Amino acid sequence: MTEAARKAKLDELLLGLPGVTTRKLNGLDAYFVGDRMFACIEGIGVGLRLPVATATELQFSRADVAPFKPGGTVVSREWVQIRSEDPAGFALDAGLFRASLEFVRAAPRR
Repeated sequence: MTEAARKAKLDELLLGLPGVTTRKLNGLDAYFVGDRMFACIEGIGVGLRLPVATATELQFSRADVAPFKPGGTVVSREWVQIRSEDPAGFALDAGLFRASLEFVRAAPRR
């Protein structure tokens, strides 16, 4: 699937959520709540920011989840990447996308 098709599917899934916008960040398509990024498309996956415990559990319990490493560098323990050849599969993780949005919305400013 092309990058444009992947973005279209994620736009469909995420842009209907309250307060979500999209724009490019460092050449990647990213999704924001307010001015804070909670999801980012990279390769065949999408990075999500989640609480560390949730991110760690996902990495150990699911073969399609790995640390988020845009450009080959791990961003932080809060970021994971859900990989899927078929972006329609991201709809199955709608609850994780909402959890990411709420986590980022509630996180204190650094």
